[in-house]
Amino acid sequence: MRTKLKLAPHENAVTTQVMHTVAFYETDAMGVVHHSNYVRFLEHARVRFLAEHDQPYTDYISQGYHVPVTRVEVHYQRPCRFADQIAITCWLAWARSASLGFAYQLTVQGQAVAHGTTDHALITLDGRPTRIPDSLRARIVAWLPPDPRRS
Repeated sequence: MRTKLKLAPHENAVTTQVMHTVAFYETDAMGVVHHSNYVRFLEHARVRFLAEHDQPYTDYISQGYHVPVTRVEVHYQRPCRFADQIAITCWLAWARSASLGFAYQLTVQGQAVAHGTTDHALITLDGRPTRIPDSLRARIVAWLPPDPRRS
């Protein structure tokens, strides 16, 4: 699902923030963080979001599910360099019956460096897409900001 990329979470959004210190091996010959590492940064924040607001990812697996990435989008605003402290904020952007999407904001010393989104499907351990169970869906919907159209 293509969504308009939001630069910051809604004021009432449920969020998680993780800090990451850029390691030398994450930089390229120009001395900036290689673009591929940003996908790892998003994953770090998303896995922490699930553990903080619901359950560890390993619990999803023990219940028979995986939540693979089906799309990732990152917009780079300024380069990150070795030893930068990146604050990665993650929030749930949308949810449907069998899929959901997260959004992310990355900053260094309060300055925006990147933002992105990931889309995910819920699948069984044998790889078949499945609907999000009602009990999980109820928890997921609680992470979304209020929809003014439902008021």
